[in-house]
Amino acid sequence: MDDNKVIRQLIRVNLELEGFEVVTAADGAECLEIVHSVRPDVVTLDVVMPRLDGVRTAARLRADADPWTREVGIVMVSAGALPDGTGGPRGVDAYVGKPFEPAELVETVRRLVQRPAQPSRPQQQSAQDPDAEEAGEAAVAPGGS
Repeated sequence: MDDNKVIRQLIRVNLELEGFEVVTAADGAECLEIVHSVRPDVVTLDVVMPRLDGVRTAARLRADADPWTREVGIVMVSAGALPDGTGGPRGVDAYVGKPFEPAELVETVRRLVQRPAQPSRPQQQSAQDPDAEEAGEAAVAPGGS
């Protein structure tokens, strides 16, 4: 998820080249909708966003009633200073600073996708929602079957 279309495309292309399915969103509110319908393994968030910023989006994901949503991997991809000054907002699994090296982002996402499933989160292969693709970068799911 990023409000900048160029950054969304950069993230999308680099992850798709590595075999990931990517669904995008332009802001946090749209991201939450997509996460509930697509059930991705990893979500990328920017700190500064319109309507609902990345920090509040991450907090809402972690507070969600659905175990899948609560335990989704979250990568903060941002040039902005982190709000708490201690390395990142609570509930964020990884931070990648902008400008970023595509290989670093891909490795971070891959690491989160491959982590062991949490006890309350069943193993599931995520599927891409073809209608959500036009919405705008939020949800990342591994490619293949």
